[in-house]
Amino acid sequence: MNAHLSPSLAALFWLAVTLLGYVVTRALHRRYRRFWLSPILLVPVLLFLLAIPSDTSYAEYARDTAWLIGLLGPATVAFAVPIWEQRALLARHWPALGAGMVAGTAMALASSWLLARSLALDGEVARSLLPRSITTPFAMEMSRDLGGVPELTAAFVMITGIFGMFGGTLVLRLLPLKTELARGALFGVGAHGAGTAKAYELGSREGSVAGLLMVLTGLFNLLVSPLVAHLL
Repeated sequence: MNAHLSPSLAALFWLAVTLLGYVVTRALHRRYRRFWLSPILLVPVLLFLLAIPSDTSYAEYARDTAWLIGLLGPATVAFAVPIWEQRALLARHWPALGAGMVAGTAMALASSWLLARSLALDGEVARSLLPRSITTPFAMEMSRDLGGVPELTAAFVMITGIFGMFGGTLVLRLLPLKTELARGALFGVGAHGAGTAKAYELGSREGSVAGLLMVLTGLFNLLVSPLVAHLL
């Protein structure tokens, strides 16, 4: 498709498909509450189905939607607003939050290392896998610094977010996590941005806890990941 369209029309097409797909799938998800109608699941599938027959690479899509992808950074920073509003709750429970951050980071990095070793992934792919458990803006920059492929890391982050979000929903059904702190930490550490969005569906306090842990876990990963990368 990109071969038959001018660069400006191609960019407009992919922007329109992405935004319209999000609006439609979010409306469907809100109405029917089915996990397979979630925008984070349906929109990538829609883009994938359109990209294959049109012979559009991810690099071309990223170029055409650059400003949309660039909004990920400000969107992450915007989580500071509800975090500030819930600062009293967070100040009371900072030891538990810190422990959750450390445990979540250790589990994420250890599982990435084991997965890379078990699948015999080469160094570049393995380093792209390491930042998969933090939000996309952090993950792509970290992947670039570690010698990975940022675009591949973005795909790993999306897959981790999807599985973490739905896995966290299942855990809530099986375990009696009654407090806002526990429910928010579950999604913020395990599913970064996708989990934080899910946590806000449970309540503002859950969302604030998830947002804080998402950011703190990302920063902690920035410090620890280079050490793990040397083992790959």
